[in-house]
Amino acid sequence: MKLKHLSFVLLTRLTQAAPVFDGSRHIWFTFPGFFPVFESSLPIANGRVAASIYGGASEVLGINENTIWSGPFQDRVASTALENVPVVREMLLAGNISQGREIAMSLMIGSNTSPRMYSYFGNIQVDFGHGAGDLTDYLRWLDTREGTVGVQYNFGGVTYMREYIANYPTGVLAARFNASSQGALNMTISMTSQAQILSITAATAPNNNTLTLKGTSGQSVDPILWTGQARFVPDAGATVSVSDDSTLVITGATTVDMFFDAETSVRHPTEAAWEAEMRSKINAAFNLGYDAVKAAAIGDASTLLDRVTLDLGVSPNGLADLPTDQRIAAARTSTVDVQLSTLVFNFGRYLLAASSRPSNDGTLALPANLQGIWNNGTEPPFGSKYTININTEMNYWLAGPTNMIETQLPLFELTSMAIQRGQDVAQTMYGCPGTVFHHNLDLWGDAAPVDNFTESTMWPLGAAWLAWHAVDHWRFTQDTTFLREVAYPFLGNVTTFFECYAFAHDGFNVTGPSLSPENDFTVPSNESVAGASEAIDIAPALDGQLMDDIFSSFLEIAAVLSIPSSDPVVSAARAFLPTIRPQQIGSLGQILEWRVEYAEPTPGQRHLSPLWALMPGRAFSPLINTTLFDAAQVLLDRRVQFGSGSTGWSRTWLISQYARSFRGSDAWTTGVGQWFALYPPDFSLFNTLSGPGDRFQIDGNFGFVSGLAEMFLQSHAGVVHLLPALPADNVPTGSVKGLVARGNFVVDVEWEDGEFASANVTSRSGVALALRVGDGTGEVLVNGVKYTGPLETNKGQSFLVTLEA
Repeated sequence: MKLKHLSFVLLTRLTQAAPVFDGSRHIWFTFPGFFPVFESSLPIANGRVAASIYGGASEVLGINENTIWSGPFQDRVASTALENVPVVREMLLAGNISQGREIAMSLMIGSNTSPRMYSYFGNIQVDFGHGAGDLTDYLRWLDTREGTVGVQYNFGGVTYMREYIANYPTGVLAARFNASSQGALNMTISMTSQAQILSITAATAPNNNTLTLKGTSGQSVDPILWTGQARFVPDAGATVSVSDDSTLVITGATTVDMFFDAETSVRHPTEAAWEAEMRSKINAAFNLGYDAVKAAAIGDASTLLDRVTLDLGVSPNGLADLPTDQRIAAARTSTVDVQLSTLVFNFGRYLLAASSRPSNDGTLALPANLQGIWNNGTEPPFGSKYTININTEMNYWLAGPTNMIETQLPLFELTSMAIQRGQDVAQTMYGCPGTVFHHNLDLWGDAAPVDNFTESTMWPLGAAWLAWHAVDHWRFTQDTTFLREVAYPFLGNVTTFFECYAFAHDGFNVTGPSLSPENDFTVPSNESVAGASEAIDIAPALDGQLMDDIFSSFLEIAAVLSIPSSDPVVSAARAFLPTIRPQQIGSLGQILEWRVEYAEPTPGQRHLSPLWALMPGRAFSPLINTTLFDAAQVLLDRRVQFGSGSTGWSRTWLISQYARSFRGSDAWTTGVGQWFALYPPDFSLFNTLSGPGDRFQIDGNFGFVSGLAEMFLQSHAGVVHLLPALPADNVPTGSVKGLVARGNFVVDVEWEDGEFASANVTSRSGVALALRVGDGTGEVLVNGVKYTGPLETNKGQSFLVTLEA
């Protein structure tokens, strides 16, 4: 019998019983992680402070605090940008493509091309005196429904156990170490870091045995400074001492508890202030005691994670009972382990709850970055920044549909800070009012162009994509206060910028210089330099799709807020919308990625940018525009034919694209199945960028969740669409409870033998409910009555949806 709550039997009292794992809930291994291979660790976090846990004979906890970055704000805007915008446009329009790119990259981008990078606090290292080769009965695990990590093994006839938690209400990390034999637990504890260490000190006192690390980002002016402290609380009878002033030694213990916090100068004005906050949090946790801190952490996590329950059935042949690495290895060639997909779904939701939480003390909250919140280096892959030409947005596609919309709020804290930066960039670079972001942001909302990479740098549409998230947040919540105070001003800033920045070409307003992230094209024979691969041009398809959606959405929310059409900002947006260049269709019947049909050096590009209006947008939906939908399918199939989906995040984008196309079988086999085919078995279900041995990027974990959710519920096209893309042959019977549709409807849906069985839809905001089931051919009954059109609802009202037999 599987235990609903593994932690109920582990570590609250000493026990030698082996834990029992649920294959849809627990990630578990029979070997430790491979320090310093970060992707093999198990993660915990409370939205601000995080740990990566390796579980070795000598433990390593890699610690993060999400405001520890590589330094203060930098003004990186090129002073020569503004005068060269018209020069570059003229060259592009004249066919001097390569020369236009050269000027854009040399004179529109500052000499300092790198914003700040996410960094890390350092490691807490615990030596138990155990030889790695002498451990037996080893287990380590993560409970994705409670957020607890455990380690258990036998050494010298004694069972040693560890448990790790991250508590959001109190803001600390906590751990319990214990042994099954009285006084058998010995620990030598130290701290290390790759960042610049100012000091590491160990101290002992009754109930206050501490290790403290102080660090700096290293600049001579305005560096980021931080202090982190771990307090260790052994049981009576243990001895605690200090070695070399920086190492804590505990001997003869049976149980030792740990409480940790780190605070920085980003959130607090003085060292005295951030250290007082750190001590306050640790003292509060200590006074509560480990059991209470753990109970509060589990209660908080469960409040979020238990809102949605996915059941895809039972995996055959006992697959769900195997350790996770063995299941991953099998899933690389087969999709029959449906509980593994459920586990990845649960893991993704856990990662978002752990890495992105609103502030509960009034200080800055930050969204999940390229690695969520976990990192073990001062120069992580791609700086572990906020990459906003797909990756940061994909992080949040699951927030609304899987009923954890509040995890998206930190994203708007970042954008609110970036808007002011973007206003400065818009004026300095383009001579325009409003706001502009390019393809990355950092801790400070730095909105200037990033890197010097032809295929990505010169793209001024980042604010538009993030503004779309603000509107979608309202669509899920129906929160008019958020709409008025956050979404409406943000979209107003974005539309104001494009009304200035866009320029007339062939009778329409277009963008440029811009690009289609991160693709390139071949310069045709009648332009210069013929045959060269270039990326910068005017009027890429993605830009037009984003502008069209943002302007139409702005007018929609203005109407909701009763902003009069005579308002100058609304009036300007209404006049601009019909001037945006329509989407073009190429000779193959495909959505055209650029303004003309250039030859493609990489027809299988991993970015699906010209299909934005299919997913996450809506203009290519088959329920909205069949002509554009058909053209989108041609491009989608061509991308996949030539190898798109080569990265984990790109493959999960394909899951959602297929789901939005009502192609459930393709979403499962080509999407879900091939995502696992990329997967390294020794990773702890962390998404890999492009296969074994490559880097971790968390967007693929989050995209997997949203992709599955899109198979069972969609709502972007104005209807609550039940089972729009059910992979009936692969998951013939199952259910999902607690998903959310736009309009703020909570949806439970069940299916049997590949067919819709029933659904319960609850209105949380009292707006009209439009319904569609499957392919739309069945006779829909609502509370036993034939459905003939949208239904008026009241808050809290529920509707039983079935099909007529």
